Amino acid sequence: QVQLVESGGGLVQAGGSLRLSCAASGSSFSITYMGWYRQAPGKQRELVARISSGGSRDYADSVKGRFTMSRDNAKNTVYLQMNNLKPEDAAVYYCAADELRGSSVYAVWGQGTQVTVSS
Repeated sequence: QVQLVESGGGLVQAGGSLRLSCAASGSSFSITYMGWYRQAPGKQRELVARISSGGSRDYADSVKGRFTMSRDNAKNTVYLQMNNLKPEDAAVYYCAADELRGSSVYAVWGQGTQVTVSS
């Protein structure tokens, strides 16, 4: 089974940058897609960016032009480069993956990493 571990969160001033990492371990060859989500206090978890097994990427409108998702297949790691951060980007960021086990797909989540943006 796949396990996901995020890192790279922290405190940054508005306009600053952070890079989040998500390392996948276990049966990482069974991953069909990976994504970054975030959840701010009192709000629902929302999709930030995702990348398919074929490499196509989608971004939430609120982060287009500022965030970039990439992956390093050799390291089984995906990244989220976040530039020009805004206070509204503050949230717990979660890495997620769809894992194919047999004929079923299971959602796997990391533990989350906190991003705080000061104004």
